[in-house]
Amino acid sequence: MTDYISQTILKTGAWSNASDSCFLSYEDRFLRRKVLKTVKGASLLVDLAHTTSLDHGDAFAVADGEVIEVVAAPEPLLEITGDLVQLAWHIGNRHTPCQIESDRLLIQNDAVIGHMLEHLGATVTLIEAPFTPEGGAYGHGRTHSHEHGATAHDHDR
Repeated sequence: MTDYISQTILKTGAWSNASDSCFLSYEDRFLRRKVLKTVKGASLLVDLAHTTSLDHGDAFAVADGEVIEVVAAPEPLLEITGDLVQLAWHIGNRHTPCQIESDRLLIQNDAVIGHMLEHLGATVTLIEAPFTPEGGAYGHGRTHSHEHGATAHDHDR
C-alpha cells in the first residue's frame, strides 16, 4: 500500500518543515517513477514527468502540503588526496562524477579508477559517506555521457 504519492519536486531552499525524509544514494537520487521508503516507514510513490536528478536537500511535495526531504545517504566512496588539481583533471577526463572539497576528492568506489589514481601518486582510501558530486558544466545534474543538448558548447567549431 502506498502512503504518499508525489509528482512534484521542491528544490533546496524552496521549502521548510519536512514531515519525513528519505535517505537515497547518488544512483537512487536519479529517478522518474519509484516506490521509496521513508525514515518513518511510509511508502512514497514518486511519479515524475521526466527522469530527474535530485540533490541532497530537495524534497517531495505530497498531499495536504506535507514535504518529504531527500537526504544523501552514506555509501562506499573512494577518498582521494594528493595533487588535487592533477587528480581532478584525470577524474574529469573519464567523466567520473566527483565531489570536490578543499582537501580531498570523493568518487564512487571504482577499483580501476582508484588504481589509476594510485599510479598517479594519489592516496586512495575506501570510506563511507554521503556523495554529492559536482553537477555538469552545461546545466545538467549528471555527468554520465558527453551529450550536452542545446548549449553553446559545440565540438565542430
